[in-house]
Amino acid sequence: MENAIRGETQTGYGPHLALLSVQAFFGSLPVIAKIVLKDVPPFGLVGFRVGITAIVLIAVQSFRGRVKLREKGDYWRLAALSLFGITFNQLLFITGLSLTKAANTSLLAVTIPIFTLAVSSIVGTERLQGVKTLGIVLAAAGVLVIIDPRNASFSSQTTKGDLLIIINSLSYGIYVATSKSVIERNGAFRSMMWVFIFAAIVCVPLGTGSMSSVDMSAIDPLIWLLVAYIAIGATASPYLLNAWALARVDPSTVAVYVYFQPVIGFLTAVAFLGEQVDEKFFAAGALIFAGVFLVTRTRGSSAAHETL
Repeated sequence: MENAIRGETQTGYGPHLALLSVQAFFGSLPVIAKIVLKDVPPFGLVGFRVGITAIVLIAVQSFRGRVKLREKGDYWRLAALSLFGITFNQLLFITGLSLTKAANTSLLAVTIPIFTLAVSSIVGTERLQGVKTLGIVLAAAGVLVIIDPRNASFSSQTTKGDLLIIINSLSYGIYVATSKSVIERNGAFRSMMWVFIFAAIVCVPLGTGSMSSVDMSAIDPLIWLLVAYIAIGATASPYLLNAWALARVDPSTVAVYVYFQPVIGFLTAVAFLGEQVDEKFFAAGALIFAGVFLVTRTRGSSAAHETL
């Protein structure tokens, strides 16, 4: 039974399409958040982001009548996961983003799959395989080709922000590597609702205190629309899709899709900004696709049938 759960679930394209959608949502966050952070302090943005998402999920699950968890111990497990997956992750990411460049943030994101695979192997949720390690290295190399480390600026002015982004990557890696079983047991929507409820208990008061010195009436309505998008489009949607996919694939598979973020960002720039696709992009894309293929390929499969 355990082997069936671990070997799982990559039947069909559903989990992979979900993970691609996650990267599209998350990929839009750094630029949009940079705009919002000009008017809203980091902790304030995190408070709005987590609080709105929690309200949306509570409303959805209350309507569906799927609120209570199946095991009492899962409340404590999801409370702990909320610290790594939401509270630390959000506070570190948004604060780090406010102190460094968007290019630095994208470059440092390559550490997420590395941390995830390392933690997964330590806690025993996934075996450290040479093929998967090679896949992560290849995909990371592709990201470096696209982003070009020379575009990042790791100066003393950005050091604090860069370190916060790295710790954020470790925190998110711990969350992805350790959350699979509890999400399988309770379903993606129900699990994420409780994760955000526990995170809101910490993040909303911090955000409220941070916003006390801000004249909210002076903030442009467009900024509030962007805050709503960050909460629903760049938080609730990708976290739910991520959780749904994690119940069906290995943690390293979920994490390696992070490497598609710069590809999606570049293609968006081509579509809307008229940027040109060159040989470097195709070479980088080939490396990323090869790496993702090596990480996501599976021996045998079986379907997962947990509830949402």
